Amino acid sequence: MQPIVEFQNINKEYPGVVANNNVSFKIKRQTIHAILGENGAGKSTLVKILYGHVKPDKGQIIINSDLATINSPTTAQSLGINMVFQHFSLFESLTVAENLILGMSEKISLSKLKSKSETICNKYGFNLNLNSPISALSVGQRQSVEIVRSLLNNPEILIMDEPTSVLTPEEIKKLFKIIKKLVADGLTVIFISHKLDEIINLSDHVTIMRNGKVVSNLTTKNEDPESLGYKMLGYKVSKTKQINNINYSEDVLSLNNLSSYSQDPFTTNLNKINFKLKKGQIFGIAGVAGNGQKELMEVLLNENDLEFNGNIIFKNININKLSTFQRKSLSISYVTEQRLGHSAVPEMSLSENILLSMNHKTEFKRGDFINFDTINSYANDVIKNFNVDTPSFNVKAGKLSGGNLQKFIIGREIMSNPELLILSQPTWGIDAGSEAFIKKSLIELSQRGVSIIIISHDLDELLEVCHNISVLYEGSLSKSLNVENIDISKLGKYMGGLFD
Repeated sequence: MQPIVEFQNINKEYPGVVANNNVSFKIKRQTIHAILGENGAGKSTLVKILYGHVKPDKGQIIINSDLATINSPTTAQSLGINMVFQHFSLFESLTVAENLILGMSEKISLSKLKSKSETICNKYGFNLNLNSPISALSVGQRQSVEIVRSLLNNPEILIMDEPTSVLTPEEIKKLFKIIKKLVADGLTVIFISHKLDEIINLSDHVTIMRNGKVVSNLTTKNEDPESLGYKMLGYKVSKTKQINNINYSEDVLSLNNLSSYSQDPFTTNLNKINFKLKKGQIFGIAGVAGNGQKELMEVLLNENDLEFNGNIIFKNININKLSTFQRKSLSISYVTEQRLGHSAVPEMSLSENILLSMNHKTEFKRGDFINFDTINSYANDVIKNFNVDTPSFNVKAGKLSGGNLQKFIIGREIMSNPELLILSQPTWGIDAGSEAFIKKSLIELSQRGVSIIIISHDLDELLEVCHNISVLYEGSLSKSLNVENIDISKLGKYMGGLFD
């Protein structure tokens, strides 16, 4: 049987970076073909070339035995190729349905579009209100919109770039069932994931890339997560062990009867949240997407002026009415779940993004002027200390891979020497090497006495790095469970809203 896709000597270079270096391999029809590699290995560049988003410097692509010139996504769609991107391309002020119809290659009425979308949503089990504005959705729900939008075009080849990064384990199982059913009906899926277990459980074949080159083409059934991880990285990743014998004597942060209230029907109001955070403690907040994580982060960050009752006490200071700038000046740092557009401005350089995030720091100013020498030096230190793969601090943030940008953002905040660090989805959508590095950095930070809150959908992540975990469900927070002797069955009940 002829392959449905064949890459022949694909090469793509950017200033200082060879993204794809003579990449050649074939993808069999009606299979699930995984592409595995660290962030920056060239995976996303390659599939963007296939989808017409990026033009290769040389090489060619064969589709269905014919040479294809793919110069735009429209051309790709006409060839039966659709793509679910890792970073969302959604208009926040428009509704789910309006975003879906913008992605359609055929002319279709809004009512018919809604009918087709509801059919797909029911199959996937995605909880999407088609009339909701995108701005009101969680990251997981936004990912669902991207998947539905691609499937609406009835593709023959579907590229999925980290589609499960923010889905719950149950949603992932449902998604995998749908993918397998679609493949059984004739679809070919190109699946990019940093989660080795997913690739083992889902894919038929896997191509491993490193530094822009193909290093292995494998039949997945002959591999296990350890062998794939070693071939991907070239070294074995070891887990960092959390140390529990830290000083819990001092309260750093207290949330007392924290409740938010909004008339927006697409907002989850917080309901009398209470917890205390100790010096050096890592406190994890678990929960299925859309249960108030976004709203809790907004209150802690105080960026959107979400109205709330109760008190936030940081080091015996009530910070309810303090702005984000004032809170940062008190040595509170934040890493939000949206890397591009929130934690970093994609069209600005890494140095400029340092300034935007840390304009409260006096050393970055020289009288009434900006001290770019100090800022550039700080950016260089972040790049060096956190192994950020980039030629220079002048590179635009949007040019970095997901893992490298996340390492830069977290490194930027850690090097500010915070007393409290609040992170949302810190390892979402990044490769195993970057994930291990970030977890190790957070554990080392807590061992130096820094208090950390991690809001995450990834239970494995929380169990690995946290001292205590609570679950957020419909705006309410469960009791705290000690990770050292945690009752997994009780944690599961909490995830379903069955609190003590």
